[in-house]
Amino acid sequence: MTLDHYRRGQLQQISTGTITTILFKQGLRNVWMRGVRHQFGNGVRAVGSAFTMRFIAYREDLCTPAAWSSPKSTRACVEAMPDGSIAVVEAGGCLDAGAVGDILIARMQARGVQALLTDGAVRDAVGIRALDFNVWAAGVAAPPAVSFMHFVGWQEPITCGGVAVLPGDIIVADDDGAVVIPAALVDEVVKVGVEQERQEAWILAEVQKGGALAGLYPMSEETRRRYEAGNL
Repeated sequence: MTLDHYRRGQLQQISTGTITTILFKQGLRNVWMRGVRHQFGNGVRAVGSAFTMRFIAYREDLCTPAAWSSPKSTRACVEAMPDGSIAVVEAGGCLDAGAVGDILIARMQARGVQALLTDGAVRDAVGIRALDFNVWAAGVAAPPAVSFMHFVGWQEPITCGGVAVLPGDIIVADDDGAVVIPAALVDEVVKVGVEQERQEAWILAEVQKGGALAGLYPMSEETRRRYEAGNL
């Protein structure tokens, strides 16, 4: 799915916490990527279509220096990434090698990629930090990917952080982690999420003024009328 300017802007106002609640009400529980934490960049909420990458486990006859020039290399993959996308990398939780490093990330940045997410590690921390590019990962490791993983392809279904990700799913990532929104549910999340954020900001302000939670969170009918009257 390609996000238009309106939906991207709306999703940037909605936290991953709110999104997981909305999707839970739609029957989706397994949408938050485990172990994928913000590691580099300014931390601004990232929103974009998933561009998937997949590694499999190490095998000696596959993981050789020749893999760097294979037609199915990470280098070729990066050149296929569209502007506005988010790279989502299945690394099988491998923390012994960096799935990508600063040079590949610099090229992603030049192509307009919004962020990188992986359930594995990245490498070249100093170089990535200098790019000010947002990376959510499970860790940092010095060895190259080919020393512990084999890259097999892109733009196919993957598992990242225990979550199924399809090419074109919508990714939202912030300080609470990364969430996958199935393309068919994006409009529902936008419709419900912006208003839920407004309501919760108002509730938080009431609590900070000394309001008790009973009847406030969740809102009673009386509280809801007071909220709506103040937001007309």
